[in-house]
Amino acid sequence: MEFIDLKAQQDRIRPQIDAAIKRVLDHGQYIMGPEVGQLEQMLAEFVGVKQVIGCSSGTDALLLPLMAYGVGPGDAIFTTPFTFFATCEMIALTGAIPVFVDIDPDTYNIDPIKLDAAILRVICEGKLNARGVIPVDLYGLPADYDAIMAIAEKYGLFVIEDAAQAFGATYKGRKAPGLAHVGATSFFPAKPLGCYGDGGAVFTDDDEMAEKIRSLLIHGKGLDKYDNVRIGLNARLDTIQAAILIEKLKIYEAEIEMRQQIANRYTQRLVAKGDASGFSIVSPFVPGGYDSVWAQYTIRSKRREALKCQLHQAGIPSMIYYMKPMHLLKANNYLGYMNGDFPISEDSAKTVLSLPLYPYMPKSVQDQIIDNITQC
Repeated sequence: MEFIDLKAQQDRIRPQIDAAIKRVLDHGQYIMGPEVGQLEQMLAEFVGVKQVIGCSSGTDALLLPLMAYGVGPGDAIFTTPFTFFATCEMIALTGAIPVFVDIDPDTYNIDPIKLDAAILRVICEGKLNARGVIPVDLYGLPADYDAIMAIAEKYGLFVIEDAAQAFGATYKGRKAPGLAHVGATSFFPAKPLGCYGDGGAVFTDDDEMAEKIRSLLIHGKGLDKYDNVRIGLNARLDTIQAAILIEKLKIYEAEIEMRQQIANRYTQRLVAKGDASGFSIVSPFVPGGYDSVWAQYTIRSKRREALKCQLHQAGIPSMIYYMKPMHLLKANNYLGYMNGDFPISEDSAKTVLSLPLYPYMPKSVQDQIIDNITQC
């Protein structure tokens, strides 16, 4: 059994993928070929934003807007400690300080009430310049952007949406990553919309921001790549990856629906069993007005290790996202956080467990997973 079966999707569209790659091989424009611009336009239309800039990874999709905002030493960027390292890593790479804010216990996303308090504390201390917020749409579910954007406006901060796991998720009728001043996503193969290598994109309605990011994308270019007007990166999206994503985006709406059906079936069957499994399973929570794209279907159990072992013995893979919150990683020791500083994130790291979920999962495979959880 696979945790994510990428081959099942590939089998569905293999002729289209082969033809798309052949077109790139035929025209030979491997860097910034026409497929990159075509994909950017399709992504903009899908999400409902004016500007999309394809780039080399979801990590660079976070770094590019931070650079465009001129973030640097002395700046404070507020984010969640319960995510993948890249989010706080890119903040640190600019020389700014990641300031962590604990999460909501139901959604696993940054808690707006605690965010407001953290910003006010930094402003009152006067040691750092509060500049921006990077919420993370964890497991495919958007954060509470109405609340976050209102807080950011109150303090004059920018917001960068980290939607690496949530491309196409909806929040009150709007799509991620179009919910903040700037959005970022990843096309890593295991993501809901993934390519066959590394890739990412930046989303914004701000034309000036988009112009800066397009410059930063190619060594800070001005009129051309030899007219360098700022320090930038080499962060272009490969043409072949763009060509693959064009074909995969065409079926993405249908795949989101498949993901939601599988997630709903997990929830209905696990909730129906209640605590009968003996593992006290807590299913994911999706607030009204939200739709997750279910990058991961993540349950919670105080007996996680026993449950994970039970599944492993039955040949069922599971994953822990994430085993250690960001404030407790060795790389972040310099920030001075301690165990107990963010109790909800710390408790989540000890109890969460993600189950296999992908659009083409057969019901028989899902039944096997559910039965092994509920019958043990």
